[in-house]
Amino acid sequence: MTASLFDVGAGPDRPGAPLAVRMRPRTLDDLVGQRHLISEGSPLRRLLDGDPSAAVSVILWGPPGTGKTTLASMVSTATGRRFVELSAVTAGVKEVREVIDAARNQLALHDRGTVLFIDEVHRFSKTQQDALLPAVENGWVTLIAATTENPSFSVVSPLLSRSLVLTLEPLDDTDLSQLIDRACVDGRGLDGTVDLSEEARQQLLRMAGGDARRLLTALEASAGLVVTTRGRGATIELSDVEVAVQTAAVRYDRDGDQHYDVISAFIKSVRGSDVDAALHYLARMIEAGEDPRFIARRLMILASEDVGMADPSALQTAVAAAQAVQMLGMPEGRLTLAHATIHLSLSPKSNAVITAIDAAQSDVRSGRIGTVPPHLRDAHYPGARSLGHGTTYRYPHDVPGGIAAQQHLPDPLVDRRYYEPTDHGAEARWAEVLDRIDKALGADGSA
Repeated sequence: MTASLFDVGAGPDRPGAPLAVRMRPRTLDDLVGQRHLISEGSPLRRLLDGDPSAAVSVILWGPPGTGKTTLASMVSTATGRRFVELSAVTAGVKEVREVIDAARNQLALHDRGTVLFIDEVHRFSKTQQDALLPAVENGWVTLIAATTENPSFSVVSPLLSRSLVLTLEPLDDTDLSQLIDRACVDGRGLDGTVDLSEEARQQLLRMAGGDARRLLTALEASAGLVVTTRGRGATIELSDVEVAVQTAAVRYDRDGDQHYDVISAFIKSVRGSDVDAALHYLARMIEAGEDPRFIARRLMILASEDVGMADPSALQTAVAAAQAVQMLGMPEGRLTLAHATIHLSLSPKSNAVITAIDAAQSDVRSGRIGTVPPHLRDAHYPGARSLGHGTTYRYPHDVPGGIAAQQHLPDPLVDRRYYEPTDHGAEARWAEVLDRIDKALGADGSA
């Protein structure tokens, strides 16, 4: 259930260990990315440098493959403490208490502390997380917990308040390319057994999506295929990567024209109610490692710009999808993105919302504003009534039907109509509602 990186046969040098394990950085000089966390004087840097005053519990929050386990093992090495790892997927309260008891004994008998690393701590129940509190409060362990979910939602408040939350960022292509170069030549890695074409490198970077573990796993599979079929010294080509990871190359450049072309096609497919095309472009973005938050933002905009009141629930779905992506991360977040894409694609369409606000802003920018009608002005300050402010205002809740016949727009705009509902979907109903309101207010919107 538990494992120590320093146990014989459990470390990165064990025979048959995956490339991602063998290439795990052992010193800060080997670490790529997360520069914001390891700068001089930062809490994590002080902890890694063995500063006893920095021995606090830490929650590492970030996407998969960004170095959470690596940083935890580095802390253990730097401080000379035992390193014990628990997975929240398999461990229960019993295992947690066993580890804590062992840590107390080590501290009491040998004056040696323990770094307890808990992976996927968000999967621990409240009871399991509460079981950690005495050990954290009394300093029996230095807790380093890793999570891909926002700890504000997934970690109990007492534990959260006793820990330092550090946010890890996805690795960029420069970081990942450095890892590729190192893995290809390092003796712990591929040791120069293969070369790598530029097309294959770019595909590996696209597939990685900021995840070092995913990158090295794909590289190892590709290298294994090439050595088996063509022998040592051969070059990994794009086709080798495709075969090795059983996926086709996605022609997509996150920083170039394809980025804009694919997101444009995605938006226009949703707007055009072509659900299959929309899902195709969504899949291309996901496979290329596009930031899922970017996709979620576009769906929220689409919900108001292209669906609007024709299906008011579309915005609710889009916002829920964005929140779910933030909490779930990838790859699970792809389900909520697909959910929202299908909903918006199949919804009736209306651009009445954007047309309305564009027209209103156009009037304001051109100076067509007028003054606020006196009966709508603030009447709460002394002397307001003497100026006629609010004196003739009619309170709608005092009127049968809840709509009082009175003017709300300034005089120059009294005949202006911004929102023009369509007869699409639910908006047809709102057209009827608007007609009824117009009649109650008066044909010109005034009493």
